[in-house]
Amino acid sequence: MSGEKDLEQLKKEAAAKAKAAALAKMKAKEQVESKEEIPAEDLDIAKQKAAAAAKAKAAALAKMKAKEQVGSKEEAPAEDLDIAKQKAAAAAKAKAAALAKMKAKEQVESKEEAPAEDLDMAKQKAAAAAKAKAAALAKMKAKEQVESKEEAPAEDLDVAKQKAAAAAKAKAAAAAKAKAAALAKQSDAAGDDEKAKAIAAAKAKAAAAAKAKAAATAKAEGGAGDDEKAKAIAAAKAKAAAAAAAKAKLAGGKVEAEPAEESKPSPNKPYLDKYVKVIEENLGQDVLEDYYINSLSKDVPTLVAKRESYFKVAEFLKYNEQLGFDYLSEIHGTDFETHMEVYVHLYSYRNSQSVALKVKIDRNEPTIESLQPLWAGANWPECEAYDLLGIRFTGHPNLHRIMLGEEWVGHPLRKDYEPYDVEV
Repeated sequence: MSGEKDLEQLKKEAAAKAKAAALAKMKAKEQVESKEEIPAEDLDIAKQKAAAAAKAKAAALAKMKAKEQVGSKEEAPAEDLDIAKQKAAAAAKAKAAALAKMKAKEQVESKEEAPAEDLDMAKQKAAAAAKAKAAALAKMKAKEQVESKEEAPAEDLDVAKQKAAAAAKAKAAAAAKAKAAALAKQSDAAGDDEKAKAIAAAKAKAAAAAKAKAAATAKAEGGAGDDEKAKAIAAAKAKAAAAAAAKAKLAGGKVEAEPAEESKPSPNKPYLDKYVKVIEENLGQDVLEDYYINSLSKDVPTLVAKRESYFKVAEFLKYNEQLGFDYLSEIHGTDFETHMEVYVHLYSYRNSQSVALKVKIDRNEPTIESLQPLWAGANWPECEAYDLLGIRFTGHPNLHRIMLGEEWVGHPLRKDYEPYDVEV
């Protein structure tokens, strides 16, 4: 035994020496290689070689150690073997537990890092599985119902059919009722639209009629203010009637005279008669050329004075106690081409009555007395008549052109007026 131990001891010593020598040699070699200038690529290769050498060395040492352990195990008692087995089993369990823990951790991390697409896919799979499960349950339930129906008596089937028919009838009635309500609503809406359109049309028609009536009234009133226009209208009507009668006569037919419209007497006729009577009694019957009620100008009593009696009649109208026309509201002239006419409108505040005084003058020598000494209000209108028509008012304190200027050539309201300057 001692000889065997010595041999083992010698082997260990020899192995230790060989190991030390190998380590020293390798260290020396590494130092030499490190001193040399090795390029970067060679360094990687050298490192790999060194790592491989280290692994080989470690493997040799491990092999040697295992061999030593095997030798020691052969010499170890049975109890030590059991303890070693238990330790190995415990180490294996610990290693397995560590591996399981690591694996679980990796799974958790992989779930956390899973992309959204994978999650959707997983959801879809889960939904598909749920559907499949529900379908299977429904199929099973339907099968059970079929089996129960097959087993149900004929009377129960009839009752079920009657219930189904009643439910179908109720459903159809509800649908028909809803449809009728919708149609009624539509018809009501259409009726409302028609009513609204009719009302709008009636309103538009009434507005147009009112507008036309107002225009006709304004036109009639505007024309009524001008006696000459009224006369012209009346003359035109008479001319048209005469032409119609002549035409009918030429045609050989008999023309039945149209019944004359019964004209109501003017409410101002008594006043006209009064004015004429007072004037003729005081001034004579030859001062007035004509007199009448101007029905187209608010039935104003109208007096036509002779040229030589104009100022006298005007003065009498103002100062006579029965007449008392103390206010001159209007005065203007008119060119009738054959002559000119001066129109004067007077008002009596005492009697609340109006009167119109007219006078015809020579168109080639349009001169007449001014009424400005009687009514101051005649000042500007006489200047206007002078400016636009060239009527001269003798006795006017300051007769002048008030619109066009003294250097203006001609009078624009004359029918034969031609602008002196063609550019005007």
